[in-house]
Amino acid sequence: MKTIDLRSDTVTKPSPEMRAAMSAAEVGDDVFGEDPTVNELQQVVARMFDKEAGLFIPSGTMGNQLAVKTHTQPGNEIILEADAHIFKYEAGAAGMLSGVITKIIPGTNGVLSADQIDRSVNNLDDIHAAPTGLIALENTHNRAGGTIYPIEEIKKIADVARRRNIPLHLDGARVMNACVAANIKPLEYGKYFDSISICLSKGLGAPVGSVLVGTKPFIDKARYFRKAFGGGMRQVGILAAAGLYALRHNVDKLREDHLKARKLAESISELKSFTIDLPTVQTNIVIFSVKTGTSYAIIDKLKLQGILAIPFSDVKIRFVTHLDVSMDDIDHTISILKKHFN
Repeated sequence: MKTIDLRSDTVTKPSPEMRAAMSAAEVGDDVFGEDPTVNELQQVVARMFDKEAGLFIPSGTMGNQLAVKTHTQPGNEIILEADAHIFKYEAGAAGMLSGVITKIIPGTNGVLSADQIDRSVNNLDDIHAAPTGLIALENTHNRAGGTIYPIEEIKKIADVARRRNIPLHLDGARVMNACVAANIKPLEYGKYFDSISICLSKGLGAPVGSVLVGTKPFIDKARYFRKAFGGGMRQVGILAAAGLYALRHNVDKLREDHLKARKLAESISELKSFTIDLPTVQTNIVIFSVKTGTSYAIIDKLKLQGILAIPFSDVKIRFVTHLDVSMDDIDHTISILKKHFN
C-alpha cells in the first residue's frame, strides 16, 4: 500500500536533479565565509528581497530566533499574533535565548491589524512596561491554514513600526507560497520588513536550511549570534546548492500545490463528517474540523488507509500539499475520505 504523506511540506525529499546539484557543489569553510555556494545563495536571496546581505542557517526556527536576538535587548517585549510559530513552535526560545517576553494578540485568520499593533506598543516613557523591541508577522500563517497576510495591512503595519521606531520582522517560512498565490514579488515584501527569514526545506523541497536577510550590519551581528547558537557550519555548500536549485526550479511548482490543496479542501467541504472554512484555504495548507469524535481517531483510521495527517487540536486536522504528492495522490485521498467519512 502506498503512503501519501500529508503531514507537512517538510517531508519533501531531494529530487535526483537536486541531489546532482548537491554532489557537484563547490564548497569551502562557511564559518570563515569561504564557501562559494553558500555565498551565492545568500546573495541570491538577499537580492530577491532587495536586502544588503543574507545568512544561511540550519532552520527557520534559528532564523526567527536570530532575528529576535539581533533586534532586541534582554527585557524587551516582542509583539506576535497569538498563534505565531515563534510563540507556539519554537520551544520558548525567545525567552530562553534573548531574555524577551512575548505579547500575544489574537488575530483574524492569523492577521493582526495595524491598529491592534499600534495600541499594543508600550510607551517608552512608562517605566512599568517592558519596551517593545520587535514586531513579528508570519506569512503565510501556519496555524491559520496557510493564509496570506494582506499586503495593504503590511504597509500600514510598517508605517506603525517606523513611526514607533520598532524593527519589523517577517517569519517568511512559506513566504514564497504567498508570493505565488498573491502574485506579489519578493521585492515588494522586502520594502516593508527590516528582516525576513525564508525556509528552503518546506514547499521548495530542499532538505535543510533557511536564509535570513537584512542590512549588512544586522546580518554581521546575526552571524555572531549564529555561531553562539551553534549554527555555524563548515563545508555546507552541499546544502546551499539544494537551496539554489529549489529557488531556480521549484518556486513555480508551488502553484500546483495550491491547486491540490484547493481540490482537497472543496471535497472535504462536501463530506458530512467534517467542517471547513474554505476562504482560509489560500495556499497549500488545509485545516478542517471533525463533527463527532476526535481528530486522533480520524488520523488513526486514515493511517490504516495509507494517508498521513497531523492533529491540530482534539477536533482539528491538518493536511499540507507539496512536491512529493501528486494530483493522483490527492484524488486517491479524496476517494478514501468519501468512502469512510461521508
